[in-house]
Amino acid sequence: MKASLLALTSLATLAVSSPTPRASKVQYAGVNIAGFDFGCTIDGRTTESRGKYLLTMARGPMNHFVKDDSLNAFRLPVGWQFLVNGQLGGQLNFNNAGQYDRLVQGCLNSGAALCILDIHNYTRWNGQIIGQGGPSNAQLANVWKQLATKYAWAATVQAVVTAIRNAGAANYLILLPGNGFTSAESFVSSGSGAALAAVTNPDGSNSNLIMDVHKYLDSDNSGTHTECVKDNISNAFQPLADWLRSNNRQAILTETGGGNTQSCQQYMCSQLKYLNQNADVYIGHTGWAAGGFASSYELNETPTQNGNSWSDTSLVKSCIVGVWKGQ
Repeated sequence: MKASLLALTSLATLAVSSPTPRASKVQYAGVNIAGFDFGCTIDGRTTESRGKYLLTMARGPMNHFVKDDSLNAFRLPVGWQFLVNGQLGGQLNFNNAGQYDRLVQGCLNSGAALCILDIHNYTRWNGQIIGQGGPSNAQLANVWKQLATKYAWAATVQAVVTAIRNAGAANYLILLPGNGFTSAESFVSSGSGAALAAVTNPDGSNSNLIMDVHKYLDSDNSGTHTECVKDNISNAFQPLADWLRSNNRQAILTETGGGNTQSCQQYMCSQLKYLNQNADVYIGHTGWAAGGFASSYELNETPTQNGNSWSDTSLVKSCIVGVWKGQ
């Protein structure tokens, strides 16, 4: 769905070239902190008026999620145009990238174990597909190289991985997204799995290269409805787990969510429990989304503040936090 992702992690390394023992739960659980991606549409176009983000809306919730809920992962979506101020192939814009860096630093300072940098452009720039007549693979790799240096689809992903590793980010997790909105259900059948399994580090290994999947729980898989109808186990996560084991790979669910309704609590909790039960191949999940959304947003996961205390939405409390804590 999007350009490859660079994850800053407190772990020194995470080898995935051989199967790991079955753990009791996933390593990472958290939410997306949306806002810097606002204004970017699914064709990779952006509107300047919505490209900025009110940082005061993010740090408090992140600190709450870590301190009060013991969550440890945040995904931080941002528009490519915003980072370079609309200059394709240009340098990171001092002011815009500086604003985004404040969010990244807020994540790192919150005590989270995983901060995922996500260029949220749907593998596009202003309607053109990267590496297919639009921006070149080298132009995408260039912005990722700059991000990797700042923080010390298959051919395109390979170019990005090589650039990030060559920039010195040898021990960072890199998340590899597939096509078709990187759906967990079609990740294997679409050919994404096979293509991305061939992506390697410059030394030929696949250490710290994690498959990135999305899956919503509503009737049309769009993540636009408040009611949920499935837990995605038999149709998506069970067959994907089988593929991951047979290929000695791991995945992370970086987008999933539903409304704050009884049906979504039922199916979301079931889905996340399955990921915990298969933590040898699933390393974590981040719900969509907290951040700059209004409280009326269908998939809102932003906590509300009352004085010095915070209250989670029902879906976050019951499933993202509840399942993570084994409740």
